[in-house]
Amino acid sequence: MVARMTTATAVGLRSERGPILLAIMVTTGLVAIDATILATAVPTLVAELGSFELFPWLFSVYLLTQAVTTPLFAKLADRVGRKPVILVGIAVFLVGSILCGLAWSMPALIAFRAVQGIGAGAIGPMAITIAGDIYTLEERARVQGYIASVWAASAVIGPTLGGLFAELDAWRWIFFINIPLCLLAAWLLARSLNETVERSPHRIDVAGGALLVLSLGLLLVGVLQGGVSWAWVSWPSAVAFGLGGALLVAFVFVERRAAEPILPGWVLSRRLLLTTTLISIGVGAILIGLASYLPVTLEAALGVSPLIAGLALAALTIGWPISASLSGRLYLTIGFRSTVLIGMVLVLAGTALLAATAASPSIAFAAIACFLTGLGLGLVATPTLIAAQTSVEWNERGVVTGTNLFARAVGQAVGVAVFGAVANGLYRAAGGTGALGEGASGAVDPVAIIPASQAVFIGALVCAIATAVIATTMPRDRPAATMGS
Repeated sequence: MVARMTTATAVGLRSERGPILLAIMVTTGLVAIDATILATAVPTLVAELGSFELFPWLFSVYLLTQAVTTPLFAKLADRVGRKPVILVGIAVFLVGSILCGLAWSMPALIAFRAVQGIGAGAIGPMAITIAGDIYTLEERARVQGYIASVWAASAVIGPTLGGLFAELDAWRWIFFINIPLCLLAAWLLARSLNETVERSPHRIDVAGGALLVLSLGLLLVGVLQGGVSWAWVSWPSAVAFGLGGALLVAFVFVERRAAEPILPGWVLSRRLLLTTTLISIGVGAILIGLASYLPVTLEAALGVSPLIAGLALAALTIGWPISASLSGRLYLTIGFRSTVLIGMVLVLAGTALLAATAASPSIAFAAIACFLTGLGLGLVATPTLIAAQTSVEWNERGVVTGTNLFARAVGQAVGVAVFGAVANGLYRAAGGTGALGEGASGAVDPVAIIPASQAVFIGALVCAIATAVIATTMPRDRPAATMGS
């Protein structure tokens, strides 16, 4: 017997969907904002805590711990239910936030950011899984559009809040502000989310979980820090990739023998789940390529302010939730595969425009390209996730959702490493000093940035082409608007 949500519970959840949706939007906002809120406060943090060379870990460790714990929490939720997992995630995130606000040194702050990341690893997949549980197939696109809009707003709100607290010399409130929001979300969920989970004895895959965390942790550290903290060809890279790869192989062997594996083999053996996972990797790579290099290119090449450059990129976060919320009408009419292909046409158009105009950057063309790409990604990311969720029962939906989100995180991690290595190499070859964005004067060379950013945008276009090809292999479908399937 496996854990599942009863029909009566599903009906009960529908009457409480408003508070539940509000709670998962609040928690999603917390996770999203804390991924970016420190960006504008780094100078203030370094001035008080020191250790400038360590500050990149404030971002890397948060994303790293979030990524490697997502599959673990997703699997656990299919056994014990969504509610206890998301409440534990909120509690861990709350504790991490308080500790971050009390941090006395940069190493301490980095360690506490890791605690926050663990909490985020539970919150992220649970928010989307709960939405998949309580809304019908035809409603899920609209709800995912709401959640996507939270991510979009957080991309703007995060750096703005961080800058505001830094200006007020109150950077610790970057973390303390999470306290009332965590308590509000936990109260709403505890009051409104009622699950009836049929429980049976389970064998916890401790060995598999430990191997997964260690292997992915080492590999992601190698990807995120290679070419940044150490050279790609160096002993730290060799240790990270070599040991991480060996542990990953050991994880595969352990999972084949485990009674209840953390990552079951069927997740990647079913055609629909495999293709949606690969598409999610592509989405992550495309997204990080644009987000990481478009603003710095516009600022350096055109001399515009960070605000203007950020607004050009914000066009992507405007287009995404619009198309995501409307995608339900499309996939219910023409199917998931056709909807995703239409989205990929828009993504190809946007990335091609960006690559074509990279030699002579323009605010207008950049904004148009980002808007087209955002529209396309909304028709790709949301329908592929919903298609994957719809193809499985309740007791498998957590694993499927976690795998999809983890794949996007992997795409971002690998994308930022590959794009960074290529961009830095071309930047130096064109006369730029040091690593991109770290010249002797702290400024970016406006001439050297052009070939570097052009290569990244072409790389994003290549990723879009590969993702479009994968999308053509999705099974043909004609979904029915049914609850929980």
